[in-house]
Amino acid sequence: MTDLCILGGGPAAWSCAMTARARSLETLVIHTGISQSVLSRAEKIVNYPGIPEISGLDLLASFRDQALAMGCQERVVNARQVMAMEDSVMVLCGQDVVECRALVLALGAARPALLPGEEDLLGRGVSWCGTCDGIFYRGKEVAVLSAWEGGVEEAVFLADLCSGVDYYVMKEHEHSLPDSVHEKAGRPQSLEKEGDRIRLHTKESSALYDGVFIFRPAVSPTRLLPDLETEDGFIRVNRRMETSIPRVFACGDCTGRPLQIAKAVGEGNVAAISASELLQQKKG
Repeated sequence: MTDLCILGGGPAAWSCAMTARARSLETLVIHTGISQSVLSRAEKIVNYPGIPEISGLDLLASFRDQALAMGCQERVVNARQVMAMEDSVMVLCGQDVVECRALVLALGAARPALLPGEEDLLGRGVSWCGTCDGIFYRGKEVAVLSAWEGGVEEAVFLADLCSGVDYYVMKEHEHSLPDSVHEKAGRPQSLEKEGDRIRLHTKESSALYDGVFIFRPAVSPTRLLPDLETEDGFIRVNRRMETSIPRVFACGDCTGRPLQIAKAVGEGNVAAISASELLQQKKG
């Protein structure tokens, strides 16, 4: 059990982490690496107060280093699911479950583009979580479609359960695979149901599988928390950065426009203060 978990690795997340540590909260930031942040691709930032010019990646690294120096902990892993309980929040990340007394969503505004057929077949042969659904494919043939390094770990996990695991690269990334996982050529294009199996189409060919697992670094908020209230694709919050779910706060680009660093940093600060005040009340 930790006091506060923060999902995300952008400015809002690190600002939240610093304020939480300043208020003596045990703080864990769960993210997929600062290089995955949209901000990391900005070559030049000239409108952040006090810093005339800096690259996005350097600014993120500075935020992260400062938060870690203050005692914040981090886990570089993909969060898959969030379960809000009465007295805590459970986060499924990687192959583990983390429990916290409060949660802050700082997920950014990016939304993954789904493959044709993917959403319709989710739960009907297509899964986004090997830990959750791998057991249903014991002894069967599956495909792993991966857009980031975390897909390798998932593929290895599935190889211990399934009779065959084929690995398809959706977006270039480091992927050193063991002999139990077979890399296949061709970028995935679409998915369709064919009898009891799933047909995966690439530009060059197609293949049938019992199941298809898809792994991306970005997860939409409503996939993490289905009961979370959103508006126009953004998480609905009040002035205290509280969401519709108790013990869950949100900040940064995921709460809406303007999509600016200064706004994200400010909201991260407010979210941490609100979470700290809530936890003090619960202790009392």
